[in-house]
Amino acid sequence: MQSQTTSAPKTIETLCQLVLSYDPGADVVQLKKAYQFADAAHAGQKRATGEPYVIHPLATAFTLAEMRLPVSILMAGLMHDVPEDTTRTIEEIETAFGQDVASMVAGITKLGKIKYRGMERYIENLRKMFLAMAADVRVVFIKFADRLHNLETLDAIPPKKQYRIALESLEIFAPIANRLGMGEMKGRLEDAAFKFVYPKEYEWTMNLAKTTRDEKDAYVQKLMKLTEDCLQEAGLKQVAVHGRAKHLYSLYRKLIKNERNITRIYDLIALRVIVSDVADCYAALGIIHSRWTPLKGRIKDYIAQPKPNGYRSLHTTVFCEDGEIVEFQIRTAEMHAEDEFGIAAHWAYDEHGKIRFHSKKGAQPPQWVHDLVNIQQELADKKQFLESLEDLKIDVFHDRIFIFTPKGDVIDLPEDSTCVDLAYAIHTEIGNSCIGAKVNEEVAPLERVLKNGDMVEILVDKSRKGPNPDWIKFVKTRHARIKVRQYARSKIASWIKGILPGGK
Repeated sequence: MQSQTTSAPKTIETLCQLVLSYDPGADVVQLKKAYQFADAAHAGQKRATGEPYVIHPLATAFTLAEMRLPVSILMAGLMHDVPEDTTRTIEEIETAFGQDVASMVAGITKLGKIKYRGMERYIENLRKMFLAMAADVRVVFIKFADRLHNLETLDAIPPKKQYRIALESLEIFAPIANRLGMGEMKGRLEDAAFKFVYPKEYEWTMNLAKTTRDEKDAYVQKLMKLTEDCLQEAGLKQVAVHGRAKHLYSLYRKLIKNERNITRIYDLIALRVIVSDVADCYAALGIIHSRWTPLKGRIKDYIAQPKPNGYRSLHTTVFCEDGEIVEFQIRTAEMHAEDEFGIAAHWAYDEHGKIRFHSKKGAQPPQWVHDLVNIQQELADKKQFLESLEDLKIDVFHDRIFIFTPKGDVIDLPEDSTCVDLAYAIHTEIGNSCIGAKVNEEVAPLERVLKNGDMVEILVDKSRKGPNPDWIKFVKTRHARIKVRQYARSKIASWIKGILPGGK
């Protein structure tokens, strides 16, 4: 299922039509009632754009509906600003709409609006967001949808505030969406923020992408038809092939990594192949490889080894017609839904209008959400939290890699982690006593940067007293950095103690 940004005018009637298209049995009467409640509560209020305020919660609910979410979450989206911005209360919402909807609205209200009254307020809001995520991740879906519409209407506010909101969206909101597996939401948040944070780079990337897309459009259309025919002729029955336009910010980041050379970006033309089951995914891969020559080292099996955020798909890059390089992403409809909507897909309706999970909270937040909350609680001191924010962004929001140990354990680490980071992730004692490593059965130095899928054995010397302070220059994870610093400080403290009179 694809998220489709609807071009119809955003009214409560078109919202109901969108909901009924994926859930014919939805209680749109309650949805309309929630809209009327919000409309009456916000009566007379205007947004910075000059529009009636209710336009904003309506746009929020549309984004949630594009994610095929149940009516209860949309109702909470419609009323998410009511308790904070109007005289109507959470208790009134609970009386009218029940405890579940009221609890989501209360979660959003607790999260509060990020009003940028200095860094203290910013940190407080970040903490609230992490805690809200752990309590009920549905609240964060509403917050994402709310933030997306605010980004789309940033032109109406002063430039300084535009920049702050957009930067925070790039550095915090989009990476959280990514870690929750919500690829489509991540892309939309990044693209909406991109032009306010890096306006010149945005213009350059947009013009480059437009020129390239215009040139390749007819080719992509031809290739989609060719691929579909090829797979069906080989015996695959349920096949859908569609093009994937690369999100602008993602394209920009790849261009920077590749010295701004667009010819080195192999997934500029990318086709998604949707098939009925896992067996057909592998069959489709074989058929595509028998038709076109694959590029060496560009086949990735994220079905056998999903990404840490749950992403599953087969990727291959091939030389297609006229020598063009094309990336194919092969997956089932369920995998596709999970790629676009991530953890939110666990509340989404299937084609028969049934919710996949009936528990009140649906799928639970991943373990890293709880870990993050624990870190927040440890860092009660705001100054300490601010100093740790960069570490947190690396540890929690960075792209992740899987590393295998000889015993078959799988360790999840941030991209660009080293052997020392892995050692500390296994156990503090392993980190403190490591002296080397074997990566894919070859001896490697401790500063070796690891890649997804590496098999790593950490070599230890039990007589070693502690880490080398120089490791601080290359370790990536917060845990490794803390342990190396702690040891370095203890060494300095004992040295000082040793030279002071009466210190021995």
